[in-house]
Amino acid sequence: MPFVLVHRKTSEIYACRLINNYDLEYYGTKFWPDQDSAVQEAHAFLAFRGIESPHEWKIAELDEHRLKMCNVKLSNDPSKKLFLGVEGQISAIRFENR
Repeated sequence: MPFVLVHRKTSEIYACRLINNYDLEYYGTKFWPDQDSAVQEAHAFLAFRGIESPHEWKIAELDEHRLKMCNVKLSNDPSKKLFLGVEGQISAIRFENR
């Protein structure tokens, strides 16, 4: 199962510009294929992205379907943020000044 970063206070799922398997840039959900990789790489990844408080983010497991829905809901639009609901639902909200 994939693992993503979720903000502890806001429940935002971390999304950013990434490179796909075809070396094309897209805006999507950052994930790791397993928990060990996520634990080893998450803090360095956040630091590289300029996040000053990596401890505010936690690693969370999503099933493959929910991960795909994250990227569908983002629709390659960097003005959108994703949020993980209490019952596991994924919602996207557009923010004009991102």
